Amino acid sequence: MAHTVSDECIACGACADTCPVSAIEIKDKAVVDPDTCIDCGACESVCPVEAIKAE
Repeated sequence: MAHTVSDECIACGACADTCPVSAIEIKDKAVVDPDTCIDCGACESVCPVEAIKAE
């Protein structure tokens, strides 16, 4: 189960900087690669707008 990013994402990059396996790419908003994501939750805890949730 990967994490999903809602439209509230402001593309700040905090989640991508925190991800230990580089599973997040910043485009118009953060995009989580479900094949790479290890569901550690690090991204959730650093998101300033709480846009990342476990699926």
